[in-house]
Amino acid sequence: MVSIKGGVFNHQQAAKTSIKCVVWDLDNTVWDGVLLEDDCVYLRNQVVEIIKTLDSRGILQSIASKNDAAKAMAKLQEFELHEYFLYPQINWNSKSSSIQEIAQFLNLGIDTFAFIDDQLFELKEVNFSLPEVLCIDAAQITHLLDMPAMNPRFITKDSKQRRLMYISDIVRNNSEKQFIGTQEEFLATLNMTFTIFSAQEEDLQRAEELTIRTHQLNTTGYTYSYDELNHFRQSNQHKLLIASLDDKYGSYGKIGLALVECQELIWTIKLLLMSCRVMSRGVGTIMLNHIMTLAKSNNVRLRSEFVPNDRNRMMYVSYKFAGFQEIAKHGDVQILENELTRIQPLPEYVKVNILN
Repeated sequence: MVSIKGGVFNHQQAAKTSIKCVVWDLDNTVWDGVLLEDDCVYLRNQVVEIIKTLDSRGILQSIASKNDAAKAMAKLQEFELHEYFLYPQINWNSKSSSIQEIAQFLNLGIDTFAFIDDQLFELKEVNFSLPEVLCIDAAQITHLLDMPAMNPRFITKDSKQRRLMYISDIVRNNSEKQFIGTQEEFLATLNMTFTIFSAQEEDLQRAEELTIRTHQLNTTGYTYSYDELNHFRQSNQHKLLIASLDDKYGSYGKIGLALVECQELIWTIKLLLMSCRVMSRGVGTIMLNHIMTLAKSNNVRLRSEFVPNDRNRMMYVSYKFAGFQEIAKHGDVQILENELTRIQPLPEYVKVNILN
């Protein structure tokens, strides 16, 4: 039997997880009343402030509602809230399947989701089917903004623009679906510019955020605080590199990070990560190629640490494809090395800027 304490399922998960997406029910949750039964429904007290505050913190939002899609979207437009919800699932499917659909569209781990509903049955259904999801009783939404999971340590420029970046992704994806030709030909139409630069002090909040939020395209899962990153930034024994991406639709923001430990004869990549939002853009190996080129020009051996998990196999494949071979293992940490005899050419469909 599932119990609710303070309107929240799974307090352990609530304490340890940073929420990336809040999924809302509509009837008696976003608004008071049942849309298909009542002549009028009214926005619940404080709900607009809560939605806008979550958005300003960089937390994405969506909808899982059993409702008439056309009527519900019309009502959200009337309330001027429709633009805050990405990939809304308004249908008669189970709430858990709707949340899974949203997670797939956003390419986010299901354990970074929260779900708000007024119906105990719906909360129990999601809690049973998706125990990783933080389930919250709609009666408790006045406390939502105070929850640690809803309060990222830093709110960066990228955080504030996150929803708009995802909306740009929707436009890109729709354009790709309509494009006739190969993926490389489509990517060439985007006019992408990939920029690599040494981290500056103003980049460190976003750098910390990247180490905390990025799970799939992440070689080790190491997280670093602002102060630790600031130390690496100023250290002669480290390179802290940031990558950003832009195209004709706008900026993806700062989407990549690499930390390289530089000893006299051996460089070691301690962390290499890339935002999952650029997974389909064919730019995942550019940072790695740049580090390989730097190591070769400095006449040093290049190694990398890799910690496998159930999400980051794609990064291991990238290492192997680039010519890295395992030479040792210390616990969970695999030590890879590249002889730097072959460095892949950069993709022709993207312009690469290296800033000193």
